[in-house]
Amino acid sequence: MLIERDFFTDPEILLDPYSYFEEVRRLGPIAQVPGKDYLIVTGFAEALAIFLNTTDFSASIALQGAACPLSFTPEGPDISDQLEAHRTEIIGHDLLVNLDDRAHANLRALVNRLFTPSRLKANETFIRRYSAELVDQALGRGSCELIGEIATPFVTMVIADLLGVPADDRQFFMDIIQSAPPPGSLDSAENDFASQADHPMAVMARYFAGYLQERLTSPRQDILSELVHAAYPDGTKPSLADLVNLSTFMFGAGQDTSAKLIGNAMRYLVDEPGLQETVRRDPEQVPAMLEEVLRLEGSSKITARLCRRDTEIAGTKIKAGTRIAIALAAISRDPRRWDDPHRFILNRPRIREHLSFGRGAHTCAGSPLARAEVDILFRDFLQRTSNIDLDEAHHGPRGARQLSFEPSFIVRGLAQLHVSLERA
Repeated sequence: MLIERDFFTDPEILLDPYSYFEEVRRLGPIAQVPGKDYLIVTGFAEALAIFLNTTDFSASIALQGAACPLSFTPEGPDISDQLEAHRTEIIGHDLLVNLDDRAHANLRALVNRLFTPSRLKANETFIRRYSAELVDQALGRGSCELIGEIATPFVTMVIADLLGVPADDRQFFMDIIQSAPPPGSLDSAENDFASQADHPMAVMARYFAGYLQERLTSPRQDILSELVHAAYPDGTKPSLADLVNLSTFMFGAGQDTSAKLIGNAMRYLVDEPGLQETVRRDPEQVPAMLEEVLRLEGSSKITARLCRRDTEIAGTKIKAGTRIAIALAAISRDPRRWDDPHRFILNRPRIREHLSFGRGAHTCAGSPLARAEVDILFRDFLQRTSNIDLDEAHHGPRGARQLSFEPSFIVRGLAQLHVSLERA
């Protein structure tokens, strides 16, 4: 039976996580799958309640996932003190995505000052210029491998420009990003990059440490300069280690999900009947298309929370110490929240309420950048082409596509997407 298989380790489920989660949904919106010691949330309302309740639920295991056992045995109705005593034993414990309470609020306050509309507007010139350059190069060839030749370079260079990574280092950063396994990779035995000196994220961290130290004495008009001279809301200064972790995480994490969004959205643009014609006639529909892609096939399939106090969600009692997998791929298709949830519907009512970027304190800080940069790229593709299609030699005919997805329990994204382009 499908439900008896393991989402976190079964490569076949990577190709269709949705069938697996529909089986889990039959057990209830919050359920414990037989043979597993964690809960899986497939309900939209239940996931939202957990995201918003940072008192009872910790984000500390967001990166390592719900299937990874804790390094300690939870005791009592409140494990908050236990968790803090063992926090450094958790993979990525010092990254923004895993922080709680004051530590998270402090770093998030810095981030919220960085991805502002005015700063993104100032970065828009570079985004538009680089987008046009990449699309024109692809048109010159009449085709491209979208993920490696367009999506990854585009989002990597955009965040590099925004942060202030020197131009001479950007190609090096792009090369090591492309060589790194995706977050949650099933092909990687160890996801804790802090323990691997040669891991691409650890290599980038050393570069960012140098950039930040340089900005202390020679500030520039970039995010790294602002970070190194910033203070927390209470007036205290962040440590250099905190800023290195933050800048490395912003650079590494944001570009991967944005690149996958480009691939997922292009697949729908090409294969969803009538969609390319509709959006080509009215490019103002690009944002609506992207939101429905985010709902239906967002770049992140799952995240996790740790219950640190006995509590109850929608009538389900949850004990302190319980690990919880929040199935983003399932809550976005919850029939109690979305009509005809498995169908692509352009301009779906209340579409911006999807949870693909999370909600509450841990809402993705880079979501405004992701929306802006991907919107610009797709408008360029539509303006400069008369038709876009998938290469049948690589992916088969429409209706019988052959697609290869990244081997990751976190990321939902194509490893490759070969696209043919007809110039306008």
